[in-house]
Amino acid sequence: MLNIDLHCHSNVSDGVLSPADVVARAVANGVDALALTDHDDVAGIASARAAADAAGMTLIPGVEISVSWGGQTVHIVGLRIDPAHPELAAGLHGIRVGRIERAQRMAADLARSGIHGAYDGAFGYTANKEIVGRTHFARWLVAQGHTPDLRTTFKRYLTPGNPGYVEHEWTSLENAVGWIRASGGMAVIAHPGRYAFNARGLHLLLDAFRALGGTGIEVISGSHHPSEYGKFADLARAFGLKASRGADFHAPDEGSDIGCLPALPHYCRPVWHDWPELAIHLSSSMA
Repeated sequence: MLNIDLHCHSNVSDGVLSPADVVARAVANGVDALALTDHDDVAGIASARAAADAAGMTLIPGVEISVSWGGQTVHIVGLRIDPAHPELAAGLHGIRVGRIERAQRMAADLARSGIHGAYDGAFGYTANKEIVGRTHFARWLVAQGHTPDLRTTFKRYLTPGNPGYVEHEWTSLENAVGWIRASGGMAVIAHPGRYAFNARGLHLLLDAFRALGGTGIEVISGSHHPSEYGKFADLARAFGLKASRGADFHAPDEGSDIGCLPALPHYCRPVWHDWPELAIHLSSSMA
């Protein structure tokens, strides 16, 4: 079995390691192929690819696109994209502009609750000033002593009904899947277990996604409890979607580590089953 991890973040978005350091960690953890999937930006792919090439690991160019669907934020991962494709680049730029405006409103909402300086504080945790998100605010809130850790932070702040949360309209599901496909990539629904849809809502999402040309869903995810793996494997099979696997890595001390998840259930059809760039690893593992 190849160790393939198709969801991780660098400090180009809300991770803490540089793209090259993310690759180095993946290599140390025995990963054969890694997708760098930063939020709404592809600026880290070139340096990650250079590091992967030097280490003899396969780098899959990717991105995680923020979408509004069914009254919720949904994330769509693009795999094997062309990072330079103009349609994809223009769409991601528009989302990043919206992120800055959202951050300003989040900081204003925290200020109304007596927490001041959050905008500048969150930006202090960003390496890419075009990308600021809830995780940057959360890290600042922990550092300021408002909460002891990120898990507690997201229970008290930055989530619906709590200070720092603001409604925001991301791009559409149609746009996200369209940009990914136009760039030559395949679209995957990230961590479906994180969304607050009931069974009917989730089925409607999968139907809409498949109709637009979506390819797969994450079955094994660092955001899923092991008890959920079978559920999403069954949904992938029922909806004719391929299965993906990704830690959703952000930092060494936050959540799952790169390449440290169980394998896909045997009856899943992996998103990578016919990728020619993995042929060298397959031949090596069979030697």
